[in-house]
Amino acid sequence: MSDKLSAFPPGKAVIFNGQGLPFEFITRQVPFIKPGEVLVKTLYTTLCGSDIHTYCGRRMEPPHVVLGHEIVGTILWIDPAHPGKDFRGNPIEVGDMITWSIFSVPAGIIAPRPDMPQKSNHLFKYGHVLAEGDDVFNGGLADYCILRSNTALIKISPSIPLKVAATISCAHSTVMGALRIAGDITDKKIIVFGAGLLGLSCVAMCKEAGAAWIGVVDQDTTRLTWSEKFGANLAYPFPGENLTTPLPWPDADIVFDMTGNPQAMKMGIDSLAVGGCAVWIGAVFPEKPVPVDGQKIVRKLLQIRGLHNYNYEDFLNATSFIENNYRKYPFEDLVEKEYPLDSIEEAFAFASKNKPVRVGIKIGE
Repeated sequence: MSDKLSAFPPGKAVIFNGQGLPFEFITRQVPFIKPGEVLVKTLYTTLCGSDIHTYCGRRMEPPHVVLGHEIVGTILWIDPAHPGKDFRGNPIEVGDMITWSIFSVPAGIIAPRPDMPQKSNHLFKYGHVLAEGDDVFNGGLADYCILRSNTALIKISPSIPLKVAATISCAHSTVMGALRIAGDITDKKIIVFGAGLLGLSCVAMCKEAGAAWIGVVDQDTTRLTWSEKFGANLAYPFPGENLTTPLPWPDADIVFDMTGNPQAMKMGIDSLAVGGCAVWIGAVFPEKPVPVDGQKIVRKLLQIRGLHNYNYEDFLNATSFIENNYRKYPFEDLVEKEYPLDSIEEAFAFASKNKPVRVGIKIGE
């Protein structure tokens, strides 16, 4: 290790060992930085819905993992083998605030399709891998994060609030991918199922993309109160399982499902006009099958498209969207409560019980 790297103080990391088990706090020295890597001081991490699903046992991750993948930080060290530029081609240097892709594709690995790098073999994902040996700074709930080579990183302005910047690398990029596969939004009628961060981000992006009308559906009426502030025309409580009357909203050209709830996904298909498209991004853990009427799909010429994570184009476009709109829409207010890293137990307990849009973990200055 160089003298400069050894000068960095040891860092704390929080280990998740499984549902119902206490978090484990460990301290490690900054390890050797491999060729092409970047050492980052973590500033802020938000608890994504998938982190909460993991904590509650609905979504399985390997035991002994540092959770957190909605992260923002500042550069502390750049290995000489790194190109020295961000994904936009702008020079980077120590002290720059950056966001980065949730995944890194190892060198020499070819994606299954050019637009699907997130489905490459041997993919590395921040906040999703085993923390062992000196490889513990690989998730957001730690003082440091070491960015592997071939990670797409983007330099961003420190004027963007940390609460907003942290969410670029998961929520907003995933939603931008959903809009990409949905096609042209201009003058379309849109319905969004789910008024969490994904849904509200989708509303704002559809508004900026020129949608003619946007409706939002959620069983949480508190969350629905945010809808108008992000550009929705109307908000609807989820009708429930015993719905026998016609749906209370107009037929839509595009329906986005952010819930992963089979009943909501079915209702979304039922909400489509002829030629409509349902985009599903919320189903990220096992659930009951969605009952789909094949005749309805055929006769109404409907499409169903799924997306998991996002590609590099989505990441770039989501970053630009936040840069251009973080003052226009109250994204910062969606982080409803903030905790220090030492209070991670309380943070997860609050998030799982109270279901805020986001909980933030403030880690560095």
